[in-house]
Amino acid sequence: MSKRILGISAFYHDSAAALVEDGRIVAAAQEERFTRRRHDAAFPRHAINYCLEEGAVEAEDLDAVVFYDKALETWDRVVRSCMHAGVPAQEQFRKAARSILGVKLWVDDFVEQAIGSRGKLGRVLFSEHHMAHAASAFYPSPFKEAAILTLDGVGEWSTTSVGAGFDAKIELFQEIDYPHSIGLLYSALTCYCGFKVNSGEYKLMGLAPYGQPVYARKIKDHLIDIKADGSYRLNLEYFGYVDGMTMTNRKFDELFGAPARQPESRITRRDMDMAASIQAVTTELVLGIARHARRETGAKHLVLAGGVALNCVANGALQRERVFEDLWIQPAAGDAGGALGAALLVHHHYFDEPRRLSPDGRDSQHGSYLGPAYGAAEIAAFIDRRDYPAQRVSDANERAHQVAAVLADGKVVGFFSGRMEFGPRSLGARSILGDARRADTQSKLNLKIKYRESFRPFAPAVLVEDVGEYFEMSGESPYMLLVAPVLERRRLPIDPELFGSDNDDDLLRIVNQPRSDLPAITHVDYSARVQTVHPADHAEFHRLIKAFKAITGVGVLVNTSFNVRGEPIVCSPKDAYICFMRTEMDLLVLGEFLLWKDKQPEFEDDENWKKVYGHD
Repeated sequence: MSKRILGISAFYHDSAAALVEDGRIVAAAQEERFTRRRHDAAFPRHAINYCLEEGAVEAEDLDAVVFYDKALETWDRVVRSCMHAGVPAQEQFRKAARSILGVKLWVDDFVEQAIGSRGKLGRVLFSEHHMAHAASAFYPSPFKEAAILTLDGVGEWSTTSVGAGFDAKIELFQEIDYPHSIGLLYSALTCYCGFKVNSGEYKLMGLAPYGQPVYARKIKDHLIDIKADGSYRLNLEYFGYVDGMTMTNRKFDELFGAPARQPESRITRRDMDMAASIQAVTTELVLGIARHARRETGAKHLVLAGGVALNCVANGALQRERVFEDLWIQPAAGDAGGALGAALLVHHHYFDEPRRLSPDGRDSQHGSYLGPAYGAAEIAAFIDRRDYPAQRVSDANERAHQVAAVLADGKVVGFFSGRMEFGPRSLGARSILGDARRADTQSKLNLKIKYRESFRPFAPAVLVEDVGEYFEMSGESPYMLLVAPVLERRRLPIDPELFGSDNDDDLLRIVNQPRSDLPAITHVDYSARVQTVHPADHAEFHRLIKAFKAITGVGVLVNTSFNVRGEPIVCSPKDAYICFMRTEMDLLVLGEFLLWKDKQPEFEDDENWKKVYGHD
């Protein structure tokens, strides 16, 4: 009989739900996409409803509902840690108590209220946090056996774990426990550089190539002790998260000779160098732990999950160093992916069901296009109700040619096609696209479309069959989780004097300096965060890039998420249209429909715009 399992993550950040049937991933989505509240931590009622509807499953027909975390073990950590810290941890204890005792212990009741049933088991199951991460990495991977690394801030007690998977079984046999954490170290530096913890880490990663790792030695001498086997310990004298409500403390400021950067203030040379330094240390840590996992397991393949697994610079280093023959990273590597991992874990461990690898040798997450899709009839109804001017182009090849021509002319396109992506990356279903050949595309997209910091890099989407024409990479990178060097023959020299000053316009001058014949996607260190596009994953997106190549000779587009700063990625046609009209995009593609900006009626802002779509 079919086994239908609903996985849930909630109450920390990035709440999500996932539905698994007979080991097959039917649907998965983050709650933020429906509520329009970025990193929404609330119980994922909307995401659950979507998953059940997508799977045509009634709540009472579920064989199990599983939560991705064990609140009582987290409570044990909080109590022990706060007792050890004493009086300074009083506020932290009160906050944690409100969260855990007030919400997290009552998951059963939330499930009952949200869907009216706990399924056939009559109760909610709970997985360990890092086992959920491990399952999310191993089971969708294309490997029958693999070493497993999970790396994040903290889940219950664990922050880093090493294990292995074989066929349908997973074992985690080594771990590093709180308060020692790669994720919390990286978050501490994120906070120190003026970005928001749990959402700004990718900004720090994007800033790192502009600097030099001049503080790496100081970080390793004072903040973290890295052992020969890849394990590590933090020097807690410099951090405030154990006994207070801050990531760092005064001693940390004194170590680096200045207080933390204020959010939204000018980014200085010191901030760039701090970013480069923590990135270098993080990459060294990940490589060290991976080498240890290879020695311990003897496995040829590696899978990764946890928030640190979203660090595509470290991932790229893992691939280039060939610590393992191949690796696979869960595209929803953070807490959202815990919902999927928990469901898969119950299917294979609790119900002892066998695992079926994809016969084509690829992963079973199929591009991570697991969210809602909107058919032509639904989109037409949305357009007609509001009388928006639109051109319907039903022929897929003609549509691809028209959109490609617009992109080749330097225009910016909002691309809404098929099922929404699961995870933090837009992969061609909810994307903003541009011409990678143009030197001004990066600053234009950042300042006039995304409304975000000018230094933020953009990723290339490249035809999978052409990746070797542009990047030092072979094979696939479908989830935009690997950084690879741009081929040397495509590079352009960079003025070295740009890296020696600290003027107000220094960063913008570096950003605007062409670095290759694909300047919009080439970072200052000649790297790029690559997405390979396979026709089996998203035929429409592959067709568009192929049409662009037919016009320009280049099979690469800029691909960035369809949102503006502070807003979740768009989910519905309405979300897409609102974002389109409030930015300087030129064309919106809604499935078969093309909507030109200059033909749309004047858009009237409502009072809730800044609250819902404003800046963070």
